[in-house]
Amino acid sequence: MTPWIVLATIVGYFILLFLVSWIASRGSDNASFFNGNRQAPWFIVAIAMLGAPISGVTFISVPGMVVAKGFSYLQMVLGFVVGYFVIAYVLIPLFYKRNLVSIYGYLEQRFGAGTHKSGAWFFFISKMLGAAVRFYVVCVTLQLLVFGPLGVPFIINVVATIALIFLYTLQGGVKTVIWTDTLKSFCLVMSVVLCIYFIAKGLGYDFGGMVKAVAGDETSRMFFFDNPKEGTYFWKQFIAGVFMVIATTGLDQDLMQRSLACKNAKESQKNLIVSGITQFFVIALFLILGTLLVLYTKANGMQLPEKSDELFGMVAADSKMPIIVGILFILGLIAAAYSAAGSALTSLTTSFTVDILEADRKEGDAALARTRKLVHVSMAIGMGVVIYVFYLISNSDAISAVYTLASYTYGPILGLFAFGMMSKRAVRGRLVPVVCIAAPVISFFVQQWLASAFGYTLGFELLLLNAVLTMAGLAALTTGKKVAKQQ
Repeated sequence: MTPWIVLATIVGYFILLFLVSWIASRGSDNASFFNGNRQAPWFIVAIAMLGAPISGVTFISVPGMVVAKGFSYLQMVLGFVVGYFVIAYVLIPLFYKRNLVSIYGYLEQRFGAGTHKSGAWFFFISKMLGAAVRFYVVCVTLQLLVFGPLGVPFIINVVATIALIFLYTLQGGVKTVIWTDTLKSFCLVMSVVLCIYFIAKGLGYDFGGMVKAVAGDETSRMFFFDNPKEGTYFWKQFIAGVFMVIATTGLDQDLMQRSLACKNAKESQKNLIVSGITQFFVIALFLILGTLLVLYTKANGMQLPEKSDELFGMVAADSKMPIIVGILFILGLIAAAYSAAGSALTSLTTSFTVDILEADRKEGDAALARTRKLVHVSMAIGMGVVIYVFYLISNSDAISAVYTLASYTYGPILGLFAFGMMSKRAVRGRLVPVVCIAAPVISFFVQQWLASAFGYTLGFELLLLNAVLTMAGLAALTTGKKVAKQQ
């Protein structure tokens, strides 16, 4: 597959993306940018939410996970489904009742301005770094496939793609993101299904033969109940999935901004339940594709790559594969990557404008629009800088960096919301930022101590440890007084 075919696929997708963006953003204002005027149909939001959590890292990494971990990831995804029910029936009524533009506004109402800004800053840092790491992986892949062979430096690759993402999200905000994520979901599912079809065909399987081959391969093992010390143990994965999705979806402005664009809480709940259950089957398709990729390498005498992340791309680019498979790989990759980066840029702009600058309270509509656009520019530049810095210093796989980062930064956010909803006590708000910083620091040293003293590796439990330490710190800061109204 030549670089020009890859470039033509990217250009074609962006033409379609800008067309959808232009149609969706017509007549947009500040409310459209922040919450879509709360007029988005729930079933459209559900389709958008189906693909929203899937980034370019997911598209590249999940099929390759089967090499070492089989289908164990589905154990965590089962936890995701339970977590989506918790979000739908615990968090959504709370957010709609308070008519929140940014979900971190709850923290100000419950604890005060200091806690509000603490939650917003933790989200800002997590989303900026997490989105940059995810998009960095895609930029590196595209550099190898198209920009490098064409002699384009990596920095130009980053600047050009960030500029395109900035342009299509500038006016419409979340209103645009919902419709472009709907396009993304369609492209992702179509890409994976068609890749499964063409690879199975290349292996000589009909549908029944494919099912039998996948089920009979060792890489398709899903449940792991035998060793509690391993990271693939069912209950560790399942429980981690429940809390991880509550923290990284229910308490993430990026993903919740879509759900808050529904007309009311009931429609938002329908969107979350449908998208949460459907996501299980979409992830299963990625893993089935992964097993087929392994079977293809065996059948064609190909050696598995040292990094499992490279498996999908390696097979897609194989000379024996129809060129359509390579095009579908690129299409799915850029659909996942660019939409994820666009929605992150929108949520960062919303949170910084509303939570940190408080411009929606201080400025009129015209001034707010100018501030929002200036912040949008700043967020785009910031994301580009972080991507390039990560390119200069990176020496580890990105998926590990993303999840480790989430465990440290979303833990305090989870602890803040959990304590606020479970306790009626007021706290000394000025010291809350200290607690939010201390919890990840203590967690880091506990993680190191457990590894050195007992050989125990903290995985996704790190998120829960962070949250519990935050809640303990908040409990120590209680004043003995009850808040005026239980939230």
